[in-house]
Amino acid sequence: MKKSLGTFLKNQRILKNLSLRQLETLTNISNAYLSQLENDKIKSPSISTLHKIAEFYQIDFNIILEVAGISNTTNKKEQKSHSSFALSSESLSEEEEEELLKYLKFLRTKND
Repeated sequence: MKKSLGTFLKNQRILKNLSLRQLETLTNISNAYLSQLENDKIKSPSISTLHKIAEFYQIDFNIILEVAGISNTTNKKEQKSHSSFALSSESLSEEEEEELLKYLKFLRTKND
């Protein structure tokens, strides 16, 4: 099952251990807009916003475009090399992915 853009973006934010408010401050994208993106309420986000998010998360822009359903030109092998999380999450169930995110968050807070 293909992951939605909102789920993908939320997972990236969780991996960075950020709240929506913190992300707003760091990207200058409004908290409300980010929330709507993560909840799939915005169906056609602007390319400039997606580019800003890709840069912030250090994700290949083509990957975000593909997840958003805007571009399908990214070679799957190239996509795998740019984001191991995107690769690994394709084969996980939603429950497995949630548990993995919880564990990663636990590891990151444990090392603080």
